[in-house]
Amino acid sequence: MITDPRVLRDEWVPSEVRHRNAECNQLSTALAPVADDDRPGNVFLHGPPGTGKTCCAQYIVSQFCREVRDVAHEYVNCWTDSTRFAVLERLLANVGAATDVHRSSTPVDELVRRLRDHGEPYIAILDEVDVLRDTAVLYDLYQIPHVAVVLVANREEAFLADLDPRLQSRLRTCASIRMQPYTTDQLAAILADRVRMGFEPGTVDDAQLERIADAAAGDARLAINVLRAAARNAEDAGAARLDPEHVTAAIPEAEHDVRRKTLSKLTAHQRVLYEVVRDAGEVDAATLHERYEGRVDDPNVRRTRRKHLNKLCEYDLLTKEGETSSRVYRVVEPTPTS
Repeated sequence: MITDPRVLRDEWVPSEVRHRNAECNQLSTALAPVADDDRPGNVFLHGPPGTGKTCCAQYIVSQFCREVRDVAHEYVNCWTDSTRFAVLERLLANVGAATDVHRSSTPVDELVRRLRDHGEPYIAILDEVDVLRDTAVLYDLYQIPHVAVVLVANREEAFLADLDPRLQSRLRTCASIRMQPYTTDQLAAILADRVRMGFEPGTVDDAQLERIADAAAGDARLAINVLRAAARNAEDAGAARLDPEHVTAAIPEAEHDVRRKTLSKLTAHQRVLYEVVRDAGEVDAATLHERYEGRVDDPNVRRTRRKHLNKLCEYDLLTKEGETSSRVYRVVEPTPTS
């Protein structure tokens, strides 16, 4: 049934991004000055998970470098590269300027100097930017005129509100592009493209795509995972077509798979915070911080912990209720699989 599994991978970037024309045009306009060596406009893409933020950023930057001007560009996932040093090192490695960099001995200011001395246009995509442990790197990049920064996060205002006022005022000048959840029809069309490119003809009909799109409730990442799981269920059963029972069984499977992938991305400190809540089932904020501090040797400061907890809530791993002084965290229980 599946002829090209690549189209069902989370990181796959299509040759055309559907239902995001306005957003893609805004991003292209912000990057246009790079073509003439003018100072580019920085961009903030934001919206709920599964709304195409990362896909749009990578697609437009790739298209710009292919059709307008081939410049250095790099994608950085701040969930894994969360420090000032890590972000700068990754950007420098892409232009061959980090071969002699050592985390134990190379000053961070040296990395900033090297990126400034690179002198050529550079486009940096910083995904999950709201989990950066040291946002000073954003100020570093903002001060380098030939570096264009595309910031990607779920919630723009929550991220900006937590910044140093000096940095906050600068980032508020970024072009702000809000990504809304997809409609059911839009998701069905996105899935239809994947089916056309990666499935045998006639194996998936529109009714099943609409069923999947409706279950995904605007989240393209979940919809694609449901399609993949349903197709595998059909193949395992020896079916020639995707039937309703394959889709029904695939929905909790895909939810678990998305959850597993999210958990696998957690840093050691994020995982400890999650495990404290999971082990307790329900825990107030004060107890959560106390138990976290008892489990790690070098605890993150509370401001960083709050960022991590907010991210865990945004990705439906945890929920929170109440104000700061009386806040309670709970684990989101996954839908049981049959």
